[in-house]
Amino acid sequence: MNIIVCVKQVPDTNEVRIDPVKGTLIREGGRAMSNPGEKVWVEAAPVIKDRLGAKVTALSMGPAQADAVLREALAMGADEGILISDRAFGGADTWATSSTLAAAISTLPYDLIITGRQAIDGDTAQVGPEIAEHLNLPHISYASAIDVSGDTLTVRQALDDREQVVTAMLPALVTALGGMNQPRYMTPGGIFEAFREKEIRVLRREDVPVDEANIGLAGSPTKVKRSFPKAVKAPGMTIERDADESAQFILDKLREKYLL
Repeated sequence: MNIIVCVKQVPDTNEVRIDPVKGTLIREGGRAMSNPGEKVWVEAAPVIKDRLGAKVTALSMGPAQADAVLREALAMGADEGILISDRAFGGADTWATSSTLAAAISTLPYDLIITGRQAIDGDTAQVGPEIAEHLNLPHISYASAIDVSGDTLTVRQALDDREQVVTAMLPALVTALGGMNQPRYMTPGGIFEAFREKEIRVLRREDVPVDEANIGLAGSPTKVKRSFPKAVKAPGMTIERDADESAQFILDKLREKYLL
């Protein structure tokens, strides 16, 4: 069995930089981190591997520094790390990203693809399902539990007010929720091996069989009208007075701002 886990490195939310001309995030050189919750869906693959036997491949797309999230996945039990990295893919929206990822996946053996529900740098929750559509695969979103038996995938799917159990035939794609499991700790030996001994395979533009019209900024139908970092909240104020004086102080401040 072959399992592909899609992982992503996202900009540190305290240091978001935006290209003033393109309106896109500047990812190179800035502080970055794993997408929150990522270790949860990475853990889902080794759990299946431990029970059934499987090869787990961690796949990511981004600048060279994104290999850090792949090495974390290797330290958690993934067997291989693949990074799609080329300036031709830069500035991609969800359509171009999913097109590129799907094209790369099409060159690999797979039975199950696991992605996160969404990444904090875009919050669209579109890339996972779009990959499945490009590959003509069944897909189940909002997975809170995953089980595989033979050629059947069983998923407990979280809805707004309840959960339901959904099945699909493999190969298939699942987008996972952040609370699905408790990720294992990376062992010192696993970390050493992942960061010192294992190589990350890098795919360039010529390695990915995707139409030129569907990659990078030029292949992105999303047009950013305006982008801006979240405004910094003004510092608060500590009031050390008795209850009546504190209440009066608050009322006076509200009147100053014409809120009362």
